[in-house]
Amino acid sequence: MPLARSLSITSLSGLEEWDEEFDLEDAVLFEIAWEVANKVGGIYTVIQTKARLTAEEWGENYFLVGPYVESNVRTQVELIEPTNPALKRAIDKMNSSGCKVYFGRWLIEGSPYVVLIDVAFTAWNLDKWKKELWDNFSIGVPWFDREANDAVLFGFLTAWLLGEVGSQCEEPPHILAHFHEWLAGLGLALCRQRQLPVATIFTTHATLLGRYLCAGSVDFYNNLADFNVDKEAGDRQIYHRYCLERTAARCAHVFTTVSQITAVEAEHLLKRKPDIITPNGLNVKKFSAMHEFQNLHAQSKNRIQEFIRGHFYGHLDFNLDKCLFLFIAGRYEFSNKGADIFLEALARLNYLLRVNHSDVTVVAFFIMPARTNNFNVETLKGQAVRKQLWDTAQTVKERFGKKLYESLLVGQLPDVSKMLDKDDFTMMKRAIFATQRQCQPPICTHNMLEDSNDPILTCIRRIGLFNSSADRVKVIFHPEFLSSTSPLLPMDYEEFVRGCHLGVFPSYYEPWGYTPAECTVMGIPSISTNLSGFGCFMEEHIADPSAYGIYILDRRYRGVDESCNQLTSYLFQFCQQSRRARIIQRNRTERLSDLLDWRYLGRYYISARHMALAKAFPDTYFYQPHDSETAQGFRYPRPASVPPSPSLSRHSSPRQSEAEEDDDRYDEDAEAEKDRLNIRQPLTLPSKKGPCHQPPVLWSLI
Repeated sequence: MPLARSLSITSLSGLEEWDEEFDLEDAVLFEIAWEVANKVGGIYTVIQTKARLTAEEWGENYFLVGPYVESNVRTQVELIEPTNPALKRAIDKMNSSGCKVYFGRWLIEGSPYVVLIDVAFTAWNLDKWKKELWDNFSIGVPWFDREANDAVLFGFLTAWLLGEVGSQCEEPPHILAHFHEWLAGLGLALCRQRQLPVATIFTTHATLLGRYLCAGSVDFYNNLADFNVDKEAGDRQIYHRYCLERTAARCAHVFTTVSQITAVEAEHLLKRKPDIITPNGLNVKKFSAMHEFQNLHAQSKNRIQEFIRGHFYGHLDFNLDKCLFLFIAGRYEFSNKGADIFLEALARLNYLLRVNHSDVTVVAFFIMPARTNNFNVETLKGQAVRKQLWDTAQTVKERFGKKLYESLLVGQLPDVSKMLDKDDFTMMKRAIFATQRQCQPPICTHNMLEDSNDPILTCIRRIGLFNSSADRVKVIFHPEFLSSTSPLLPMDYEEFVRGCHLGVFPSYYEPWGYTPAECTVMGIPSISTNLSGFGCFMEEHIADPSAYGIYILDRRYRGVDESCNQLTSYLFQFCQQSRRARIIQRNRTERLSDLLDWRYLGRYYISARHMALAKAFPDTYFYQPHDSETAQGFRYPRPASVPPSPSLSRHSSPRQSEAEEDDDRYDEDAEAEKDRLNIRQPLTLPSKKGPCHQPPVLWSLI
């Protein structure tokens, strides 16, 4: 089933006629999500990175609403008194009625205001609110589903908050409430059921049923129109959750989702066609010179190499300068995230590198949090051995240097045979003996709680990638989030990504895909699929994605084995690139970061908000939707020089001549200038609203 361009706004060029002076003087925005100041998944990144742009647009009239989690508040939120009188009265009234509602600033870029609701403190209302939910919506929530119980409490409390705010305004308010995901969706349905003066937006970042169906190895995309959604949700014991999500989608003034592929999914599973696509963006930090991010890559790569030296001590029989670092990261969903097809492709890549006698070694990292006891003793020992060898080398170097210095002081050339004495050789021999190892380097850096049933480890046992000396592909499974305080791999995620050569994300179910997007803004090539929102977005806006280091794997129109062969081909050809070709490719990849900046993608959210206000308050606001037929996306042209993509990076003759190696048909500055012409100037917000920390008070309804 082809993906039709059926939405009102699907490409950047469809936004050029916007009225950016849309009057927001008498409006206030509440953005509501379970992941406000509460990191659970990708929605946290969406809200955190978008907050600065939204705060600049709405000033003091922008409030985020989320759950109160004490451990998060201690480190992320500065609690203060509410700055707006109407909101202060609403919070005080709720607190006097048996709630606990907190107000503060979220300590992120933009410093937005947050309203945090303690759902546990009002759990005594749960049975009453469940009865009201059943009476009004015919949705029953079982007692044992704690997450759904939290959603009920959070939904009723947010609706209570919005109702109180409206009642505390002296004039009829223009409140806009943007709800993210099903956990917050009940509040939206209650606002509509109670006929509150609230314009509502609902954004689904991934449908519940879609995620469950894909995890169950169902041929999802070819059977979207045929699923009996009620039966499928009931079979998976998520019918009540599914009903909450579908109710929110059907009740919202404006329904949005994050990608075209998810829009088709939502139309069939949630029974409503999204009004607007709102792709996820990032805050892109641009460097003053191109070489700066390349230097960061080199620095982070050196730190990864140090870890590799320790992890493979005793078996370090490969050249680290010809070692490529690949990685996959994200939620531990073995099939949905494509870890299964990645492992199979690595086994085939290992065979190709061996039979072609390649001197390239590939180290593939799996960064996927799972249940563990603690660090693997053998892994920790490797880092200790590496540190011991380094200390030994430094000691011998100092003693050697002192003798060399004394010899030169007396005007004599040193006798090299006497520079190192017997003690020095003994010390070095002991250090060498300490590196001897009877076992293979470990696959997993931690002790898994369910080692025998772990999907990644089970697959590795089947394909036989055990980090042996004969293998050209090594595998390291790191089942926890990266941290700069880790005793094993002391790097945060951003540093680690910068140090790798290629991110591999062959997901089967990926509504957007922040991991390849983060690779792009850091100048790291990546592999994604045409079943991910990111992959579809890049295919729409780039004429030749692979030339820019964005490889799109076909998992929609090919079988699993064909897709695996295509992925193997991408990986093998990437391994054949020269170092210079990889540098050129990273330059091109980094130039695409403008496409993913909130300064551009934030326009979609602005359009959704304008549309919702116009639908809810037609006497005050007017919005003219754009014609989707005239929306043609930006198309980055194919680079003028020969692109250093895998398919074109091999030499045309058996032996490459020096002249051909030095033939420089690539002009970085000229290509960068041409690419800049394909990007419109970023969104410029009206100057009357300053940044969130020092704007005028714009809420004139109190």
